[in-house]
Amino acid sequence: MYIRREIESTIDTMLTQGKVILVTGARQVGKTTMLKEHLGDSFSYVSMENPRDYLLVKQDAVLFFNSHELPLIIDEVQRVPELFSPVKWIVDQSDQKGCIVLTGSQTYHLMKGVSESLAGRIRIIEMPPLSLRELIDAANSPHPYVPTRITEPKHVKDLDIWSLIHRGSMPELQDDSMDWDSFYSDYVSAYLERDVRDLINVQDETKFYSFMVACAARSAHLFNATDIGNAIDVDHKTAKAWLSVLQASNIVRVIQPFWPNVDKRLSKTPKVFFMDTGLVCHLTRWTTPDQLRNGAVAGHVFETFVVSEVLKSYMNAGANLRDVWFYRDAKKREIDLVIQEGHVLHPVEIKMAATVGSDVVKNFGCLDSLSDYEVGFGHVVCQTDEPYLVTHNVQAVPVWEV
Repeated sequence: MYIRREIESTIDTMLTQGKVILVTGARQVGKTTMLKEHLGDSFSYVSMENPRDYLLVKQDAVLFFNSHELPLIIDEVQRVPELFSPVKWIVDQSDQKGCIVLTGSQTYHLMKGVSESLAGRIRIIEMPPLSLRELIDAANSPHPYVPTRITEPKHVKDLDIWSLIHRGSMPELQDDSMDWDSFYSDYVSAYLERDVRDLINVQDETKFYSFMVACAARSAHLFNATDIGNAIDVDHKTAKAWLSVLQASNIVRVIQPFWPNVDKRLSKTPKVFFMDTGLVCHLTRWTTPDQLRNGAVAGHVFETFVVSEVLKSYMNAGANLRDVWFYRDAKKREIDLVIQEGHVLHPVEIKMAATVGSDVVKNFGCLDSLSDYEVGFGHVVCQTDEPYLVTHNVQAVPVWEV
C-alpha cells in the first residue's frame, strides 16, 4: 500500500516555479515510487538503469529526447552526466515550467552536473525517508517544525515508538513480511559497492564499513575525527573526507552549533545524526526493539530519531535546514536543538522520560544573553502521551507533535 508523502505538494509548487526539478535522496527512500504515484498520470517515465535508454543517452542524447515526450521523469540521472547539457538546451527552447523531473541518489555527482549546466533553471529538493507524520497519517500541508504552544493535540493510540525507531523509516520495511536484518545487509552492501566506489577510491571497503559503524555508534554526538580515526586506524583527514561521503549520499546530516558570531560557528565542532534509526540499529547490532529500549545507547538513538524527524519536516517543505542548530557554550552547557525563526530562537530539549520538570530546561536561559535575538516558545520532546506545560513558555510534547 502506498503511503502518501508530504513532499508531494512541495514538488507541485516547484513544478510551477522551475523548468527542471531535481529530486535527490538516499537509496530506497521512495523517490521513484512517489514520483510514479504522484506524477505518473501526466509524466512519462524512464530510468537510466534501463540498458537501452542508458546506451542511447551515452551515444546520442538528442535522439533520446526525440524518442520521449515531455513532460518526463528521468530516474538515476547521476549515471549519465552527459544528459545535463541537452536538458539545458531543451528547456531553453521554451518558457514552459516543470517539464522535466530528474532523480538520483548521489548528491555530489548530481550537484556537479547541475552547477555546470543547469544553474538558474532548476529547483532542487531532497527527499528523506518516511516521517512519523506520514506513518501515522498526519501528513497535511508540509511545514517545518517550529515549537509553538499546542492547544489541539493529535490523539495517537497504540503507537509502539521503540518498534518504530528500531524498524526504521524505509518504505519497504513497512511491510512486516520484509526481514529487517536482510534488508539492511543488502542496503549496506549495495551502498558500499555502488555509491562509495563511485564517490571515492576506497581500497578497503571493510574499513569504510567500520567507519559507518563507528559513526552510527556516535550518532547524536559531537563529531571527533581523531577519535573515530583511531578507532578504525585511519587518520583524521580520512575520517573527515569519509564523513563528506556519508553526507553526499544523504545517509547522515551534520548540525552546526549556534553562535551569533558567524566566524566562530565555522570553528566549532558539529554533531552528526543518521537520518534512519533502523540503519543505526543494524550497524551497531541492536537487533530487537527491547534490546534497544533497555540498552546503553537508547538516549542517543531516541535523540537521533527526534532530530531526524525535525530535519524531515524541513526537507519535505523545501525549507532551509540551516535554521536547525544545537547550542553548546564554553561552559559546556548544551541545548539539544535551537530552531531559528528569523531573529527568534526556539530551544528544544529531547528526553526519553515521559514526565519532565523545569530542571531539564535550565540551559534555555543561556539564549537570553545573545544580543539581537529573542527567545521564543520552547519544547521538551519526550515520551509523554499528551502535551503539558513545563514552564510558562516551555511545553513537553510527544514525538508525533514534531
